[in-house]
Amino acid sequence: MESARLSHTRARLVRMRWRRAGAWLWPAFMALTIADAVIGHALPPVGATESLAAAALLALLFNILGVLLLSRPLGWTLRRWRPDLPGFVARDYGGTVVVLAVTAALLAAGLMHRSAIEASHRAMQDAIARAQAWIGDRAPDEFRRNLRFVNLLEIQSGTIYRACVPSAADTKSYCVIVNRSFPFERSVTFSGSEPNSVLGAGTR
Repeated sequence: MESARLSHTRARLVRMRWRRAGAWLWPAFMALTIADAVIGHALPPVGATESLAAAALLALLFNILGVLLLSRPLGWTLRRWRPDLPGFVARDYGGTVVVLAVTAALLAAGLMHRSAIEASHRAMQDAIARAQAWIGDRAPDEFRRNLRFVNLLEIQSGTIYRACVPSAADTKSYCVIVNRSFPFERSVTFSGSEPNSVLGAGTR
């Protein structure tokens, strides 16, 4: 009887040890969902900005789906290498790997998208500089006085833009096409007086 009681106690201690060893998933889930929300807000994977609430919802969705769909297959894979692991511990480890992977993926996507945004911003600034130089040399004085008010329309991302400057009375525009694939001195051509607001509305 005494040996049976000791054996039962030992089995309970072993189970408790395994449960403690496998209790990583939900603490990691909570902490990494918060981290994912901060990452998504600071480094949105799409668009220019993302609210903290929207980033949190997206992170929660990805983490829940990832755990539901992948924790069990990953647990099975882990048990092939570690057959001594109880199934629930292997699933816990698999789920923890999933939420870590979601965080890494969101961070990588955010950094890549931030690089794309910064490249687009640099291209637009370069297009504005080319347009201002050309208009400053050739346009009538009523437009040259408003060079700082360049309105830019993207035609081909990173390469072709239409830039317009309003007249001093804001009754007409002086517009040019900027093609950044050409050398600076040949990259700008006159494009009429129709404002970008009219052309932009026509492309929607």
